[in-house]
Amino acid sequence: MSNIYESAATTLGLFNSPCLTKVELRVACKGISDRDALSKPDPCVVLKMQSHGQWFEVDRTEVIRSSISPVFSKVFTVDYYFEEVQRLRFELHDISSNHNGLKEADFLGAMECTLGQIVSQRKLSKALLKQGNTTGKSSITVTAEELSGNDDYVELAFSAKKLDDKDFFSKSDPFLEIFRLNDDGTASLVHRTETIMNNLSPVWKSFKVSLNTLCSGDHERELKCTVWDWDSNGKHDFIGEFQTTFKDMKAAMDGKQAPSQEKLQTDPGQKIQWECINPKYQVKKKNYRNSGMVILTLCKIIKMHSFLDYIMGGCQIQFTVAIDFTASNGDPRNSCSLHYIHPYQPNEYLKALIAVGEICQDYDSDKMFPAFGFGAQIPPDFKVSHDFAVNFDEDNPECAGIQGVVEAYQNCLPKIQLYGPTNIAPIIQKVANSASEEMHTKEAMEYFILLILTDGVITDMADTREAIVHASHLPMSVIIVGIGSADFSDMQMLDGDDGILRSPKGEPVLRDIVQFVPFRNFKHASPAALAKSVLAEVPNQVVDYYNGKGIKPKCMSDYESSRAFSP
Repeated sequence: MSNIYESAATTLGLFNSPCLTKVELRVACKGISDRDALSKPDPCVVLKMQSHGQWFEVDRTEVIRSSISPVFSKVFTVDYYFEEVQRLRFELHDISSNHNGLKEADFLGAMECTLGQIVSQRKLSKALLKQGNTTGKSSITVTAEELSGNDDYVELAFSAKKLDDKDFFSKSDPFLEIFRLNDDGTASLVHRTETIMNNLSPVWKSFKVSLNTLCSGDHERELKCTVWDWDSNGKHDFIGEFQTTFKDMKAAMDGKQAPSQEKLQTDPGQKIQWECINPKYQVKKKNYRNSGMVILTLCKIIKMHSFLDYIMGGCQIQFTVAIDFTASNGDPRNSCSLHYIHPYQPNEYLKALIAVGEICQDYDSDKMFPAFGFGAQIPPDFKVSHDFAVNFDEDNPECAGIQGVVEAYQNCLPKIQLYGPTNIAPIIQKVANSASEEMHTKEAMEYFILLILTDGVITDMADTREAIVHASHLPMSVIIVGIGSADFSDMQMLDGDDGILRSPKGEPVLRDIVQFVPFRNFKHASPAALAKSVLAEVPNQVVDYYNGKGIKPKCMSDYESSRAFSP
């Protein structure tokens, strides 16, 4: 039995590339052509990375309405590997007001480069190429900055009062922009708030930003804050501005007076406020005082622990496997079956299992992995089950190591009858029950990863959505690998990358916990690429869960938490 496991494991080419550092990329465009004479484009930039000749979307910016020279506030964070040529593609799309998806969008141009080119130049500006590689007047600028070891975040909230009224028939529609002033004299957009319509005393939503992004970790770095009156044509009216530092904000909220706070005022409620100044009005108007007041209502530092902080603090990754045994896989005795056991060549189920399991097992001290099957008629009464133990021991479904899972899988195939339908909600609920018990401990001791291997689109989509929304509140992630050549397009909706997954009742997921990939995308690549793809989001999902719950690592290690981790 072991020769199949050993031959697969040795030929998979599994490896861990040590991540040298993380890099933040900021994007701006200029000279975007109007769609027509009546409207300006609503631009959005999609970042893609190349893997084995194929482009995969990594992230995308927000959509900025009616702008021909957008400066995007979204910051891309990417791992930088010195030893790899990392090819990037920045695609500019015009997203119509009625849709946020790319299917309805107009392609405006693209720019390809390597991450090394951006890093070496720090700021890379190139023309955007249209269809047919023709150049237009539009260009894109990408600025790179190394992410420092300061991983702390700050939560800020602002409001304003008595802002100038810039509209004739209604009140101003204000939004606030915060810029970091850099050593070279340039300014980097840190955050753009939402627009509050028809309101001279807006209360903007709180937001979280890393201290690295806000002030490069320098608490005394100058920040420029600008208030605008939003206009639908993109020509926003300037209301006023002020400058401050994070040191001033924090000292003020702590009730201390910083040396540079002469322009700061405190109101009776101990909230900190700045005069919003329009320099032109200051010169022209004799009795001009200000164009309103901007108030800091919240300034809170959030200590962000890293993935390694939790792992080295004793958190275990509990890895569970669920395998599709529905009839659509084909008779395992037939060489055309997806479950056919070749003496030396592992099938796709085994390749995916070993590729992902080999990495996860390093974070589980006892190396015992529960393995379940679904969609089969099982002995002794041959009723259909959607969460049976592959080793047929319902009291102890754990297998010894990934090799033990492989052997249990091979042993169970002759004993079951492949059937259907393809229901995965029961297995998600089973693992969620274990994760729920862990959640109540309020300690970072066990995080659950469920790997589901399936050959077809699931038939209990409503129940599955409900189960995923429930699981998003628990310490668990779900990885789904599509085996075979079925049409998996409907499965993409479970992966929250293209939008927010909701339960049938409309409840949104608390956080994105599902990663779906078809195995065929990696058929001609090293399965290490599959493992890297499906596990790439897990460290952030672990950190997001525990930080979101305010749960610290159980015992902090002396290990440098600033060192980055790459699966």
